[in-house]
Amino acid sequence: MPRNVPRNALRHEPRGRTDRHAKIKITLVSGNAMAQKLARVVAIYPGSFDPITSGHLDVIERGAHLFDRLIVAILGNESKKPLFTLEERMEMLTEALAPYPNVEVDCFEGLLAEYALRKGARGILRGIRAISDYEFELQMALMNRRLQPNLETIFLPAAEQYSFVSSRLVKEVVSLGGNIAGLVPPSVERRLRERFATATEKQNRKTK
Repeated sequence: MPRNVPRNALRHEPRGRTDRHAKIKITLVSGNAMAQKLARVVAIYPGSFDPITSGHLDVIERGAHLFDRLIVAILGNESKKPLFTLEERMEMLTEALAPYPNVEVDCFEGLLAEYALRKGARGILRGIRAISDYEFELQMALMNRRLQPNLETIFLPAAEQYSFVSSRLVKEVVSLGGNIAGLVPPSVERRLRERFATATEKQNRKTK
């Protein structure tokens, strides 16, 4: 045996098994464990949902894969004069979200940060359609984190086909008789048309 050569250096490693491979295997196992740990998180997706749109549904579906439990929470702010009552919006959401077993519908008033604390939520889910959305959402995220330091906000960019969709725009289009197929769930479209048909009928009676 050559001098000054460690005995371990002459040992033959089994084929396909090296220290480097062992380290990679350990890293992969640790990564899976971390992913499982992160999945056990409750998050809240807040909004007025007046009404829920296909853009909302896209964010909810993606969020349902990210979190163990996702609470879609309607802010009960009647000062905005919503088209649909709180009860109607909860009905529409419950119907639209029935396929997602880990998603639930709720409502709240007051500070979102305090509601999140009551629900044991660690994350706030928000959809971002444009840069203008981000500026406002960032401000809200920083305030929520100041109120609850352990509360993080997760931004999901809107899917391209829904990047222009908003509840306000949908209501405006349907009020003028436009086609909103695919922009809201079918049951929501039916309710929208019924609501605006009733409003038009009342307006016509007043003008007679």
